[in-house]
Amino acid sequence: MADAELATKAPESDAQEEVSPIPGDSKPDQGAASLGEHCTSDRPTPLGEKPSGEIAKYNDVDVYISKPADYPHSPSRLLLLLTGGTGIHSTNNQIQADKFAAEGYVVAMPDQFAGDPASSATYAQTAAAEEKPSVIEQIKLGVASVAKSFSIDMWLARHTPEKVLPILHKAIAGIREEFADALTHGDGIYAVGYCFGAKYALLLGAPTPESQKPSTESDAEEGLAKTGPEIKAAAIAHGTQITAAELANAAVPLSIIAVENDSLFPDEVRDEGVKKLEEKGAKHELKVYPGVPHGFAVLGDYEDSKIKDAQKEAFAQMLAWIKAH
Repeated sequence: MADAELATKAPESDAQEEVSPIPGDSKPDQGAASLGEHCTSDRPTPLGEKPSGEIAKYNDVDVYISKPADYPHSPSRLLLLLTGGTGIHSTNNQIQADKFAAEGYVVAMPDQFAGDPASSATYAQTAAAEEKPSVIEQIKLGVASVAKSFSIDMWLARHTPEKVLPILHKAIAGIREEFADALTHGDGIYAVGYCFGAKYALLLGAPTPESQKPSTESDAEEGLAKTGPEIKAAAIAHGTQITAAELANAAVPLSIIAVENDSLFPDEVRDEGVKKLEEKGAKHELKVYPGVPHGFAVLGDYEDSKIKDAQKEAFAQMLAWIKAH
């Protein structure tokens, strides 16, 4: 697909913050090592919008559940929503889930961080917004930035695929049982992933390597590994920590939303992965949005109307993809 000329660079683009990578992880094909500001902080919630779902436990995993207003009287499909670092208690993420529910999906948004979401930081309290911060203020900002970057990297070290995937497998097992009607109606589970969650939508949509398949019945019951794609189609937006190999390994129809010149999802990683998808004839689409910040597709208010329009278009793109598959 051709790039959409949807927005021009705006003050809100500071959400795309470059942070230090994890030591030793500097290869371009490794993907970005850290998270941007938007992955760890919420934008202001759109005026007048409030969540309508609820949090329930499935196999000891907290999951935000949002259902269509006429469910279960009308058939619905089952959708897994994987968030950025702000997690399931984020009001914006909950409203995002509600918007998919309003389109006919039972939406399950699991707590993939086991009660440990990324720490948030406000947008308002930053001296970077000042025209001429003093030398002392600049030094303070630098120290704070380094400390915050270190904290994020430490958080990422606690939330690796080895930790996150078993949580997701356990939650999915419970969700499949609870909403078997929606699972049957959609002939499987659909998935959308934002920022951190985009990587896990890819991993759930890939075949499980032989080395990771359950070796015992106990392993399978604990959700330690699965034997194939857990989902039937995926749509991801501005992923972080994604490798070209993870893109190329997708075994389900895949829609990719990317931001132009995104340091957290580098062009070379994206292009290499998409090239391999094309070579193997995998069903996919790619749309690169220019002039918008990383994280723009996650629900949240912006002053720039062009970014707001891009956010709506990204939602429509993801929705159209999962509806079509």
